[in-house]
Amino acid sequence: MTDQFVNEEVTSDDKLWALLAYLFTPLVPVIILLMEDKKNRPYLKAHNVQALVFGLVYWVLGSIVAVVTLGIGSCLIPLLWILAIYWGIQAYQGKYVTIPVITNFVKKQGWA
Repeated sequence: MTDQFVNEEVTSDDKLWALLAYLFTPLVPVIILLMEDKKNRPYLKAHNVQALVFGLVYWVLGSIVAVVTLGIGSCLIPLLWILAIYWGIQAYQGKYVTIPVITNFVKKQGWA
């Protein structure tokens, strides 16, 4: 764990929800935001917001690339999902994930 989460007890439930947030983004992050007992847990909140923003970017850019390249560019979409699996595994191991551009954006907005 990083210093950011040293003073907080990160439960196995938090880790599991963080993993699911990356694997099934943006659906699970929205569900987590609706769960009162989950949305304010600092470890889960940090991963959840990143996963939500990543999921939105993933679907929007994936759709645009697929349309612009007449479907050929959609072959790259599974590569991004492999990254999401990796980030989910890192979160499940109790590590904080840094996603290029998205992590800085989320922190600057004060969402995590």
